[in-house]
This record gives sequence, C-alpha cells and structure tokens, in this order.
Amino acid sequence: MFGKIVLMQIQVERTQLEHVQADALVLPVFEGRKEERFGAATLTDAGEVTGKFGEFTLVHHPAGAAAARVLLAGAGKVEKFDADGARKLAGMAARHLKSKAIKKVAFAFDPAFVGAALEGAVLGNFEPDRYRTGNDKKSIETIVVVDTGKTAGLEETVERARVVAEAQNFTRELVNEPANRLAPMQMAEAARRMAAAQGLECQVLERAEMEKLGMGALLGVAQGSAEPPALIVIRYRPAGKEAKAHLGLVGKGVTFDTGGISIKPADGMEKMKYDMAGGAAMIGAMQAIAQLKPAIPVTAFVPCVENMPGGRAQRPGDIVTAMSGKTVEVLNTDAEGRLILADAITYARRQGCTHLVDAATLTGAIVVALGHIHVGLFTNDDGMRDRVLAAARAGGERTWAMPLDEDYREYLKSAFADIANIGGRWGGAVTAAMFLKEFAEDTPWVHLDIAGTAWLDDEKPHLAKGPTGVPLRTMVNLAMEWK
Repeated sequence: MFGKIVLMQIQVERTQLEHVQADALVLPVFEGRKEERFGAATLTDAGEVTGKFGEFTLVHHPAGAAAARVLLAGAGKVEKFDADGARKLAGMAARHLKSKAIKKVAFAFDPAFVGAALEGAVLGNFEPDRYRTGNDKKSIETIVVVDTGKTAGLEETVERARVVAEAQNFTRELVNEPANRLAPMQMAEAARRMAAAQGLECQVLERAEMEKLGMGALLGVAQGSAEPPALIVIRYRPAGKEAKAHLGLVGKGVTFDTGGISIKPADGMEKMKYDMAGGAAMIGAMQAIAQLKPAIPVTAFVPCVENMPGGRAQRPGDIVTAMSGKTVEVLNTDAEGRLILADAITYARRQGCTHLVDAATLTGAIVVALGHIHVGLFTNDDGMRDRVLAAARAGGERTWAMPLDEDYREYLKSAFADIANIGGRWGGAVTAAMFLKEFAEDTPWVHLDIAGTAWLDDEKPHLAKGPTGVPLRTMVNLAMEWK
C-alpha cells in the first residue's frame, strides 16, 4: 500500500558563498561571463568551463570555499536564462550530485529564480524506486538555499516552492503505484489520508450512492471490474467571507485501463497504471492548496474506476444514461475516460462549482498532435483559457490552446442515442473534448489532455523516468492567483 514519502530538509542561509558549509555548492555560470571564484577562472581559461547549458564541472576542495565541492553549472546565455531554465538546471544538478552520494547541497541562484530552482531540485531528487530492494538508493537529504543579500520575502518563496514540489512528488508516487496496489478504493484511501493530514474534508461516493445519483456513464465503465468504483470529493474552504467563484478540479482516475472489450494491444499496456494521472494531480494540488490557502473555495472531484474486460463489462453498442440525463452510445469501450469525467463534471456543477478544469490522460490523438512537449487545452470560455494559460506559463508547464469549434459536434452524432462516445479517426483529441463540453454546458470550463505529458518514457537529465506530476503546478497557480 502507498506509504509516507521521506522529505528532504530545506534551509535558508543568509551568508556569503565562501562561508556556506555543504557537501556541494551549486554555482550557475553563464556563457560569455567569466566566473572568478573558487578556481573557475583557470578552468574557463583552459576551456573546461564554457557556461553552456547543462555542462557540469565539479571542483573538489575549491580554493576559498567552506563547501567540500563546488559544482560549476553551465546556465547558458544570461539573457535567455529564466525560471524554466532554473528549474531544469537545478533538477539536473540534483540528479548529478546525488548519483555521487552527496547528501547536503547548497544552491546559489539569483533571488528571482530561487523558487523555480528549489522546485527543480526537489523534483530532480525523486526516484520511482519504492519497490526496489537493496542498499544502492541515493538521495539528497538537505538542500540549502543561499541568499547573499537581504532578499525580501525569501522564506515565503521557499515555502511555496517546497509545498508545491512536495505535492508534485506525492502525485508522482500515486501515479507510479501499480494497479495491484492502487485500485479505486486504495486511491480513495490515499486521498482520505492526505485530506486528514491537511485538514481538508474528504468524501468518497461508492457504487450505491452513484446509482442513486444516476451516474450511468461512470458505472458503465466500472461494471467489468471486480474492483468497486469510487468518486473522491475533496473540499477546501477559505476562512472569512464567501467568495463568488468556486473552482472545481476534475481528474480522471482510471487506475488501470485495459481498454475493456475494445482491448488495447499488449505492447506497452503496463504503462496504463498511469491512466489516473489527472486524478492524482488534482489530489496532489489539493494538498498544496490546503497549505497555501487561496482566497477562493476549491473542490476536487476524482472519479476512480478500473476498466476491465470482465464478464459483466459493457460492450460496444451499449447505451448508458449519464447523470445529466443524456444518453450515450458506447462505440468504443477504450474511450472510457470521457464517460467517467462526464458524470463527475455534472456532479461538480450540481455541487455549486462556478468554474471547472479537468485533467485527463484522455487521448493518443493529443500525442500525435503535440508530442510529449505540450499539454493540449480545450475550452468553452476565452476567459478561462487565458487564466489557465497564464497559470501554466507561471508554472513552466507548457500548454497549447486547441480548437473546439461547434462543427466538431457533428462527428459525435449517434443514430441511437443523444451522443456517441467517439467521433471516428479524425480530430480525436478535439472530439473527446467536445464530448466533455456537452456536460460542462454553460459553466466556464477547461479540459487539459495530458496523455503526452504525464509520463516520461525515458529518464531525463532533470527528471526520473515515469510520472511527471503535470499539471499540478498549473492548478495551484490558478487557485492562488484567482482574482
């Protein structure tokens, strides 16, 4: 069962770099700017240090430094260096140093980039190795944020970065759990434990309650599995007067997706434990929101099912009635995420949410369109689009607005029901979003298709292979910056 994450110690030290005591001090160096400290000048003159982004030179027993080592971290051209670069560079440095069994690392970044750098370091330290045995696991234990001046608000910046990064790693732990250890009810239990620890209200709707509410779309997906479904509801309420807006975060929680009767190919199916990444990101976002306390109420809704081809599984051609009253012809049982989200979106609207964002590993089509670089964004409201895009930019989670013209609704016509759950070969990511739009109705709503961005198939210099935690930072920023 999913356990407690071991957290690093994070400290702020206001002192000169020469006085920092650590196993390693990370010092960004830039192209075209000669670094004179700690013996870097000689290395630069020799051509060993160029400042090229991602180039690392580890100096042992550096002259004039209390630190045992200084890592000269190439940061590229200074005019191009930004928060995204700081986040990535710190992650790369953390992974580079922990591979050498270094335990205490100090970071000397410009105050403007301290928050992003700390996020990157905490995320870079993460490994999906819970189930590996042996004594070869390496991890940074302490991070020191160095401030050589008197930067105002630094502690607040560091605290927010810590909260967000730890929530993102919590999300990554959830996503990485195998389906035999994290079925829908176990995911609900993980949410309950998080909510209890953070002082949030958590409610879990089970099958009987969902039947009473008429959630035929969600229950149709769940009926093929021996694992019972769950709808997780986590509520945050700010202290003080009631806000006009109520943000709903809806996340797809398919704990394993075989495709159902429309079964997937065996190759790569083991990755389908990640089909609850959207739901996990919303649970993780609520952990951060509970600590950061935005001014508006936020409620997360995570419909959790297992999509299996059992003897009771729904079949292509079945017609289900969603909670909204609309009937859906299920042409493909592997288009199940939109079915469970449809009922969760309707429930969120009835619970009083005035604005909605859903996140889901929804379609392979978005990967064809955007690769593994951008989240695909679809919306029925330009104002919500702009809010979410701004939140994504601030969090360094690249997001691209996609079309959702009404003409795409034609692809979802059914001769036998109000709407079909797939629209054919063309524009698959768009028609999936158009299906969800049908249930968002007139509520301002954004859909984030994270199928290409929620998982790394290969290790990156700044991040481990596996779950990324996208789009948690976007969700937290959206709630925190709501005006």
